[in-house]
Amino acid sequence: MKITALVENTSHCELAAVHGLSLYVETARHKLLFDLGPDKTLLENAQKRGIGLEQVDTVIISHGHSDHGGALAAFLEVNHKAKVYVQRSAFEKHFSKSLGVIKVSIGLDKELMNHPQVVLLDGEYRIDEELLLFTVADTSQFHSAANDTLYDRQGPDQFGHEQDLMIFEEKNVLLMGCGHCGIVNILERAKPYRPQVCIGGYHLRVPVTKKTVPEEILAGIAGEMQRYDMDFFTCHCTGEEAFQFLRERLPRMKYLSCGETIDL
Repeated sequence: MKITALVENTSHCELAAVHGLSLYVETARHKLLFDLGPDKTLLENAQKRGIGLEQVDTVIISHGHSDHGGALAAFLEVNHKAKVYVQRSAFEKHFSKSLGVIKVSIGLDKELMNHPQVVLLDGEYRIDEELLLFTVADTSQFHSAANDTLYDRQGPDQFGHEQDLMIFEEKNVLLMGCGHCGIVNILERAKPYRPQVCIGGYHLRVPVTKKTVPEEILAGIAGEMQRYDMDFFTCHCTGEEAFQFLRERLPRMKYLSCGETIDL
């Protein structure tokens, strides 16, 4: 399995960095995109790496925020065969609250909800023997204040629209987008699937204030993650300060920047 970050907040190579996430995954059965990023940066970076997006057969959109699915329309213009798996509720309206003002600025394009390539899900879904999507109901452990600026129509977002991906190959790999449901809660939910590698963001930095969650929360998260015999790669919304804190306590943790590849 080969996993390349095509969209991520940081870059140390020729690829452009942008706030968002898209991972290109090659497995024995699939050419897959996990998230699409916010805009055409995905298409431009893929072209620079010689990755033909028209050959992608599967797309997972982790949740209903534009930095993960904003490029869906642009992708569908170049790819006419991939199935796009997304939770039905991801197409509901999602809001961010900045300085006391709620703005409708982070949702997906609802007009794409009924596109023939889009597969709407309601909870856990098995795509095939290699791919499984699941959601997380229990989000009680180590709440991240970085989520407190995010809303849906009912009020504070409960992130029922977020899904995570298990890939079963020689190593079982867990992919997550922002980890809004909480990295500890997601790992607990994924236990039956025995992941050996976890890749994704943890949403531990408030984008507006640029503040990291309190150290006691980070310490609690690190303590729980230490219980797992697992390689961790984080990115996107974790934040540099939180990453450094966790890396000091989790020697098997690395950062995945745009353009970098993981071979498993």
